[in-house]
Amino acid sequence: QVQVRESGGGWVQDGGSLRLSCAPSGSLPVINDIGWYRQAPGKQREWVASLSHGGRENYAESVKGRFTISRDNARTTAYLEMKNLKPEDTAVYYCNLWDSRIPYDYWGQGTQVTVSS
Repeated sequence: QVQVRESGGGWVQDGGSLRLSCAPSGSLPVINDIGWYRQAPGKQREWVASLSHGGRENYAESVKGRFTISRDNARTTAYLEMKNLKPEDTAVYYCNLWDSRIPYDYWGQGTQVTVSS
């Protein structure tokens, strides 16, 4: 029933910034736990950042200090702010919305981020 859609991807030069959004549609009442993942060409999907329902943030070492995960006050949209992007950040980025208590676990289709050197 629930569909998750990422948006905001695109092409940027080395050092540029992008803001990804993740918006669910359907029967999901509220966003609680959030995970952002990415998959680079020829590589496995990897975890990038997470935000718990209680507000705790965690980041992969490769993006610490550059990426920020968040959600809006109404908990209807999740975000990933990306700054100082590097060519190594080039990947398809995926949003994961979940909660182990309700429970639910939904994934988006991905949005392409390309960083040129």
